[in-house]
Amino acid sequence: AFEAADLDAMSGVWERSERVLCTHPGWSTLRGWSQVQASYFTLFQQPLQMQFLLTREHASVAGDVAWLSLDENLLGDQGGVTIAALNVFVRGADGDWAMVCHHASAVHASVR
Repeated sequence: AFEAADLDAMSGVWERSERVLCTHPGWSTLRGWSQVQASYFTLFQQPLQMQFLLTREHASVAGDVAWLSLDENLLGDQGGVTIAALNVFVRGADGDWAMVCHHASAVHASVR
């Protein structure tokens, strides 16, 4: 969804509630679906092309909560960077999973 700058696809990943949280690298934490959606709208307006190569993926599930830690190795117009990310999902009454939290921060090159 991010690589394609597809706001509808990104919206399909997230729970649309006030309890969602999102911290993009270098940003303050955004709270609530309206702020998170607006952030993706803003990011997708930029002309940058990015490719995600995911590594060090580790998923855990406990009941109706799941979390995924991973490194997002971003390749783009301005070079490459590694982002450590943590995503938290909840299973709704319909059985579908939706993201409620995304936290991402840049990894310093000396600790990769």
